Formats: sequence, C-alpha cells, structure tokens
Amino acid sequence: MDIVKIIEYNPGWAVIGIFSLEIIILFFLTFLLLKIREIRVKNKKFFSGKEGVDLEEVIIKIKEDIKTIDEEIQELYNISNETYKISMQSIRKVELIRFNPFKDIGGDQSFSVVFLDGKNSGVVISALHTRDGTRIYSKPIIQGKAEKYPLTEEEKSVIKKASELKK
Repeated sequence: MDIVKIIEYNPGWAVIGIFSLEIIILFFLTFLLLKIREIRVKNKKFFSGKEGVDLEEVIIKIKEDIKTIDEEIQELYNISNETYKISMQSIRKVELIRFNPFKDIGGDQSFSVVFLDGKNSGVVISALHTRDGTRIYSKPIIQGKAEKYPLTEEEKSVIKKASELKK
C-alpha cells in the first residue's frame, strides 16, 4: 500500500499524524532558537573585551603592531650589520711581547706590540733597546702577514698570539 491510499482510507489519523509531526517540528525549532540565542550571548561576551572592543578590531591592531615591530627589528638588524662592519675595522686584538735581542747583555727592555682589527690587519710596532738608545719600527700587517717588510721572530710570535684571540 502506498501512502496516498492510507491517507484516503484514514483521513482522521492522517491529520492527527501530520499535526503531531508539526508539534514535534515546532518543539525542535524552539529548542534550536534557544540554542542559537545562547550561542549569540556567549559570542557577544567572547568578542567584546573589557571596554566592549570587537575582537576583529583587536586582531587588526595586533597585526599593525606586528608589522611595526617587524620593521623596527629589520632596522635594528641593519644597524647591527653596520656596527659589525665598523667593528671589524676597529682595533680588536692587542698583544705585547717583551724580549732581549742580545742574549748575553741586559734584560727584556725591547718589545713588540701588535694592533689588529677583526680581519687580522693592522700594525706591529717594535722597539729595540740597546746601550746607545732605542729604535722603534712599525710594519703594516694585512691579514696576519707583512707584505713589504720582513718580520722578526718576536713580531711573528706576537702577531700569531693576537690572531688567535677571539674576534
């Protein structure tokens, strides 16, 4: 039997069934509307801050703040790189060695001192003390080596010590 014939033979029961179904649907819709209202109240509380600020506005402001902070970090990074470049050209390593150029006469009156930058370039200054006086020599150092003038063992030693220092 199909549904149309059932409704034709029992119209009273069909009306009662449809009416019952409508009441069930009405209760279900009322329940859903109450749930929607409850969700709206919760959302209103959630999306409003202490001063009733909308969460979307807060997110947009935070996004702008992050962008500003990112720009400031980039600027600090650039400044840091410039500072590093400048510091690599500054005197960073200094070493001194005293010695006696004449093994049997006098004490450690002579010395060699080196001033190097971050790339181990700079100058080595040596003073040789004798009875007749003191002579001072300076030699340019480029990447830990003297290109123009030969180095004494003491100068090589002081340059090696300074080069081993941390940057």
